[in-house]
Amino acid sequence: MTPLDLMLRRSAPLRLVIFDCDGVLVDSEPVSNRILAEDLSARGWAMTTDEAIHNFMGTTLRDMHPLIEAKLAKPLPDSWIAEITTQIVDALAHESTAIPGAVAALQAVTALGLPWRVASNSSHEEMRAKFARIGIADLVAGRVLSHTDVAAGKPAPDLYLAAAAAGGVSPSECVVIEDSVPGVLAAIAAGMDCLGFAPHSDGAHLRAAGAVPFHAMAELAGLIQAARRRAA
Repeated sequence: MTPLDLMLRRSAPLRLVIFDCDGVLVDSEPVSNRILAEDLSARGWAMTTDEAIHNFMGTTLRDMHPLIEAKLAKPLPDSWIAEITTQIVDALAHESTAIPGAVAALQAVTALGLPWRVASNSSHEEMRAKFARIGIADLVAGRVLSHTDVAAGKPAPDLYLAAAAAGGVSPSECVVIEDSVPGVLAAIAAGMDCLGFAPHSDGAHLRAAGAVPFHAMAELAGLIQAARRRAA
């Protein structure tokens, strides 16, 4: 199935687009995972930035915590999440960049009169730093949900179900834009269609999780328009 097939074969009208943040709107994974890799390497788990991305992409710090302790065979300091978050936020505030075409995609969906929201495993603090850095703080204001707002982050469906509820729509009326396997699993568990953003690969890993891959943010406005025309 192609992305266009997915949008044209929808059984319910499209009333809400839900965007992941990291890797979909903001190119922040290399920044945050560099900080994480440096910290874990210093604690005895030698790791590169790429390895950190592979190990933890789409995972909350809260969910990483027991995995890291098991690997290190010793507890992390009680202050670890707070301290690593502070380091990550500081780096993101200075180094975050927008995914090519992402801001234009948000603007295009807005111009179509279609509501959208952001649902991320990042904290609100992290997202404020990222969105301010790339200049879209005003655009996303009032549209953002963090894993800290729900009982469980992705791959649980809580975040996406909360976004649908906040938008006053049913899950079947949503489409999710994701780039990680945990995010795709969350969208599918929520009963939502998912477009898997894979700019550097064929997206087979996202397809296996249940998404339909696409490869450039410039494609998104046309896909949304196709779904809207079908609904009309």
